[in-house]
Amino acid sequence: MNYATNYEQFRLIQKEFKSSDGSIKYIDKGSGKVILLLHGVPTSGWLYRKIIDPLVAKGYRVIAPDMLGFGASDNPKGYEIYNEINHAKRLLELMNDLKIENWTHVFHDASGLWTWELLKMQSNRINKLIILNTIIYSEGFKPPMKFGKNIFTKFIMKLYSKKMFNGKLIKGLFDTGLQENNLSKTDLQGYKQSLLEGKTNAMYYFFSKTCHKIPDNKTLLQSLRIPVKIIWGKHDPFLKWEPQKESVVNDLKIKTEDIHILDESHFIQETNHQKIIDIISEV
Repeated sequence: MNYATNYEQFRLIQKEFKSSDGSIKYIDKGSGKVILLLHGVPTSGWLYRKIIDPLVAKGYRVIAPDMLGFGASDNPKGYEIYNEINHAKRLLELMNDLKIENWTHVFHDASGLWTWELLKMQSNRINKLIILNTIIYSEGFKPPMKFGKNIFTKFIMKLYSKKMFNGKLIKGLFDTGLQENNLSKTDLQGYKQSLLEGKTNAMYYFFSKTCHKIPDNKTLLQSLRIPVKIIWGKHDPFLKWEPQKESVVNDLKIKTEDIHILDESHFIQETNHQKIIDIISEV
């Protein structure tokens, strides 16, 4: 069976990297120019299962990690261990361990914040940015939830690990994040499993802190001299393109032909993966 259609098989193919904060599981497949695929909250590398093999078939080496606190990776105790700077630091540790100097950087949802921090550290490492419905400016960020750093929020997060509530919560996420939720039980299992295992510490940080005030990265974006492509689902209820498009296009100096606004919602990897593959692999 193709590992990309079965979560158990997907986990078996993952490799392991011992970061300074805990074990990170990741896919490393293919050879050639490197493409890094980053998930957001509360997903994992499973989000890209329909994209990995086709990119490998086109001659790329594809790296798709589960960030710390997500997917099959470790879920250590702590709070600031899951901040944006530490996520970025661990990504660089992984790429250094793999001896990868440069790559195309594809990112979605909360991984925008991790990416901006990585760029502050070592912008010379990234050859091209491919932005998929991610967090850029506050004008476009409409989080589904905002909670305090307290026991109530921890209780809410705990519900994701309870079988009685997990299915309904994940279904609700995709009912909102897809125009039509046609995901199969197999598809959903890949999103449910890590949460059933209690991996909610990173999600707790995101909803109790990150959601309240995202960093102002305007100066960073204006300073970048990296080619950028936008692939954005225009019906996304969480991350909206229209309120921030002028600032994003001007600050990142994006060419009109490199802006692809799709008739999709938030999880475009699930509904238009072929379009993403085609755009990523454009010469």
